[in-house]
Amino acid sequence: MEFKDKVVLITGSSRGLGRSIAISFAKEGANVIINYKSSKKEAEALYEIISTYGQEYMCIQADVSKEDEVKSMIEQIIEKYGRIDILINNAGIAIDNEFEDREVSDWKDTLDTNLIGVFLTSKYAGKYMKNQEYGKIVNISSTNGIDTTYTYSIDYDASKAALINLTRNLAIEFSPNVNVNAVAPGWIDTEMNNDLPKEYLKEEKSKILVKRFAEPEEIANVVLFLASEKSRYIVGETIRVDGGLKIE
Repeated sequence: MEFKDKVVLITGSSRGLGRSIAISFAKEGANVIINYKSSKKEAEALYEIISTYGQEYMCIQADVSKEDEVKSMIEQIIEKYGRIDILINNAGIAIDNEFEDREVSDWKDTLDTNLIGVFLTSKYAGKYMKNQEYGKIVNISSTNGIDTTYTYSIDYDASKAALINLTRNLAIEFSPNVNVNAVAPGWIDTEMNNDLPKEYLKEEKSKILVKRFAEPEEIANVVLFLASEKSRYIVGETIRVDGGLKIE
């Protein structure tokens, strides 16, 4: 197992894609750190699941938009393991609303988590990665950061576009021994979509060449690839994983 005993922090990993990424790393023998902001019940349930794989795991509550909480989280990880090998910046929020109803507070909340949160976790984890001359950082962006199709997610789209740029800057900052890349998923079949109208979801699936949303594991596989030694010559890139989305 390539990730045997690697120390892996996955932000926002109590649910959805983050949960799938955490399970995938645990299956590969990694020491997984589950991070959550408010979903304690889900985080503890995930901890019970991955504990069956036999490694040393942690579950840490921290809001990635708060610098003191991020700093404390990284310090806890270093105190337990003495290092941090892989950081998956997955935590993110989306506040969908009509353009005219969008508030400045929505923008600030979205940017604080989706962009500044990535900066903070990368800053504090990256310091140790640079010192140990090894590390992998994978940022979870979105096809929304590449395409502009829905104005009701304008702040989310902007944050994910900025994250792609931040990925390139972090790749420069942490070179040559720390690889930084991003994944830009399209639609993913997670519980976040359960409340959306069925007709809307049907229409969105019709725009995808494979005619379905991604399974979380399919995105997790790309994340694991970028965190592995197989991708050591890929730096500062964003890999789009969307099933062949057709933009109309």
